[in-house]
Amino acid sequence: MLTVLVCVLSVLLVATLLPLSYSQHYLIRSCDFIRLQVFYVALCGLLMAIYGVSYEPSVLSILALVMAVVILAIQGMWIYPYTWLASKEVASCLDDTPHSIRIMSANVLMSNDKCKMLIDLVKKHQPDLLITLETDLNWQQQLSCLEDAYPHRVYCPKDNRYGMHLYSKYKIKQQQVCELVEDDIPSIHILFETADGIEMQGHFIHPAPPSPTEEDTSRPRDTELIILAKALKNNKRPTIVAGDLNDVAWSRSTRLFMKISGFLDPRKGRGFFNTFHAGYFFMRWPLDHLFHSHGFTVKRIKRLEKYGSDHFALLTELVHRPQNENQQLDDEMDVQQAVDELQMPAHSKRQVPTFSE
Repeated sequence: MLTVLVCVLSVLLVATLLPLSYSQHYLIRSCDFIRLQVFYVALCGLLMAIYGVSYEPSVLSILALVMAVVILAIQGMWIYPYTWLASKEVASCLDDTPHSIRIMSANVLMSNDKCKMLIDLVKKHQPDLLITLETDLNWQQQLSCLEDAYPHRVYCPKDNRYGMHLYSKYKIKQQQVCELVEDDIPSIHILFETADGIEMQGHFIHPAPPSPTEEDTSRPRDTELIILAKALKNNKRPTIVAGDLNDVAWSRSTRLFMKISGFLDPRKGRGFFNTFHAGYFFMRWPLDHLFHSHGFTVKRIKRLEKYGSDHFALLTELVHRPQNENQQLDDEMDVQQAVDELQMPAHSKRQVPTFSE
């Protein structure tokens, strides 16, 4: 039994150490996704090792104990900021102010035929901005019943699982659909005006994941994130970035995006909000994200009910409070070194529109 435990913990230790590398190969980067699962299994291994040391001390039981502690320490360091034990990076909105921005992001799964379930979710939660991913012409037609409630829209239907649609109750003053890195993988960028007359920017992306069926490496995904981060650095308008990043919240590339852009993650200190996979409770991680510039407080974040997709929809409600002092990121990464190590190209196919005046 102890031999099996040591073998299992050895595999978990390898999966824990591999992501420390800057390699962008999908096998290594996929280890970023399973940190929660590795942590939970290692915790069970720790309890078994403690039992073994207590009742049958041996070299194997001590080795298992040490390995479990190392795994838990390393994995815990990465996931801790997203637990309730950590301090909130973005302050909560303590009053019941009606002046909020409600954003709903939903990767619909292109083959999903339960359109009405998503429509019912939209009508129930009434987001001001609705971003749908993997939407094709069929989904566009099915969602046409929302057009009266959302007079401002940006359509980019595709049949390759990278279609995007944006539905807005707010006036969209400028809009642009870009293919920042790869052909047929679009992103939507808008300048919109809230009900209070405040100009804000929205940037919505869905880069390709590192996987044997998509990309051999995470470079295209990481490149799109860093290009966007650099474009939004020192941006003066209130800005929101959302979408299915095909990356987890605690990965090096996501942290680098936040470090470069200066954006904040409202999930920190509030929970993981695992949005994928909706069908398997034991294999879930946070793939759908929302980041924002300083000046916002959080009214609520909620993972919504199932609607037939392999993703849950994510609802985030923010309140614009320019005077609010948010906690600064305490990330000590060397930004330039990290970018160099990830071998990011210096340019993209198209530049990120920032709607300069």
